[in-house]
Amino acid sequence: MRIFLAGASGVIGVRLIPLLVDAGHEVAGMTRSESKVDMLRGLGAEPVVCDVYNVPSLSSAMTAFQPDLVMHQLTDLPDDLKRLALYARRNNRIRTEGTRNLVAAARAADARRLVAQSIAFRPPGVSRAIAQHERLVLNFGGVVLEYGWFYGPGTYAGDSPRVPKPRIHVDEAARRTVELLDSPSGVIVVAEE
Repeated sequence: MRIFLAGASGVIGVRLIPLLVDAGHEVAGMTRSESKVDMLRGLGAEPVVCDVYNVPSLSSAMTAFQPDLVMHQLTDLPDDLKRLALYARRNNRIRTEGTRNLVAAARAADARRLVAQSIAFRPPGVSRAIAQHERLVLNFGGVVLEYGWFYGPGTYAGDSPRVPKPRIHVDEAARRTVELLDSPSGVIVVAEE
């Protein structure tokens, strides 16, 4: 498949690209940062520099790539866990406006499938944004992957699995995401048993 991966330079996106390429998929990796182009190319993706809030640019980039599947792995989170609460509005905006823009661009590009990240836990202040996000994906006929708390290299928890349940190692989350590309529309929890 041709897969347009929004959020390609994030903690799970960088793990997904090599797995998708190894499985024979062609991947366009979207990032909003020009400085990440070489890294995405090195992972095997065709880099696309685009901001999800720039609707004309997003639609143009997606239509040019002609994806079969659009994968939404976008978040707007700080590198420092202590600043997480300060980013709640920004991350909620990605879940609502960002998802709405991705869905519109996917429709304009005639993408057949949509797979989007979500979370299997509900921190304070995010429930409405998550519900709206998931509804937008499901109304497209897409698949919502509700991930548990990530742990592993590059995550807030590092290698320690001492994060609340539901949880999942980020490498395992990426592996399972690739296995779920053909799932029927619905919500799937991706977490350790």
